[in-house]
This record gives sequence, C-alpha cells and structure tokens, in this order.
Amino acid sequence: MAEGLRERKKRETRQRISDIATGLFLEHGFVTVTIAEVAEAADVSVNTVYNYFPAKEDLFFDRSAGVVEQLSRWVRGRDVGESAARAVLRELRAEVEAVSPRIGLMEGYDRFMRCIHEAPPLRSRLWSLQQEIHDHLAATLREETGAADADPLPGLIAGQICWVHSEVFEHVGREMVAGRNPDEVSREVLALLDDIEELLSRNVLNYAVRDHR
Repeated sequence: MAEGLRERKKRETRQRISDIATGLFLEHGFVTVTIAEVAEAADVSVNTVYNYFPAKEDLFFDRSAGVVEQLSRWVRGRDVGESAARAVLRELRAEVEAVSPRIGLMEGYDRFMRCIHEAPPLRSRLWSLQQEIHDHLAATLREETGAADADPLPGLIAGQICWVHSEVFEHVGREMVAGRNPDEVSREVLALLDDIEELLSRNVLNYAVRDHR
C-alpha cells in the first residue's frame, strides 16, 4: 500500500528527531544531552519526542527493530539446499565484501562505538538488543523447522548463529575504534568468517536446510 501523507510526515519527523539527537549524542555524549535539549534542537515539544521515542535510548538505537529482525530475514530467505547458518554466513560475507556501513565498515563508526562504551545505559540496551535478536531468531528457527515448544535445539542453534553475528560486529567495532581503514578491516573479517565456519559443528551448519520453497 502507498504511504499516505500523514504517515510520511510522521516518518520524516521521527527520522529528523533521531538524526538530530544522534548528532548531539556523538558531539556531547549520551549521558550529558537531555531530552529537552533534543526537543529544542529539533523544534518540537518534549512530549513529541516521547511520543516517537518512549525512552532516551530509543533515540540512539532508532533502527533497532530492523536489527532484531535481520538474522530471521536472512534465515527465511535462505536458498533451497541451504541451512540457516550457511545463509547467515553468506549474507555476512556479502556485507563485509561490500565494505558496508550497515556493519560498521565506514569512517566515523568509531564515534558511534565510543558513544556506546562511554554510556552505561547504551551498553545495557545493546545487551538487551542482542538478547532480542537471539529470541527472535530462535522463534524463527522453531517455526521454520516445526520444532516442538519443548525442543531446546532452536535456541541452541540461534545462540551459535548469534555468536557468529556478534563476533563480526565486535571485531569491526574494535578495529574501527582503533582507527583502522575499512577496506583492511573488511579483508580481516572475511578471514575471520572462514575461521568461524571451521569452528562450527556439522550439526549447526546442517540445521534447518531448506528442501523446498
């Protein structure tokens, strides 16, 4: 369905508030900047900010919904004959090879990571997001395989796949904070993914193989 004018304006307002807030956080620090200062800079009321973002952390992690669902989307989109883990490995390699900003391979990502490290509320929210990613993926694997509610395997496999995902992001974040070149980090992460794949057991690599569309 086409986006209506009202919906488009709300989306644009939300994005503008988030972009302004992120700029303030990166410049002055997450803990230092207040919601009132964000509202003033965005020329909206404090209540308007809270209408779009119930918590201050939501302003920083404004795209968290897409991040939580990403691994599940990759799994659902896997090819015939491809397992859940191999689909995620393939998608991660494509992002790394493209030196994609979506995984932090960009100039300026170090400021984003430093802002998180310096703010305990953001570190806490990041941990919570990682748990949401795991739970969402476990539910997807359970649905895709038809596993029983009591079957622990979807959760265990989700844990292994999330480990792969987090290792890539942690390596990228650490190296970008160290001032490394994105292209060099990309080449390192491709090698890291090869090492990770060798460490994964056959049970993980062969779980949830798609046999039909």
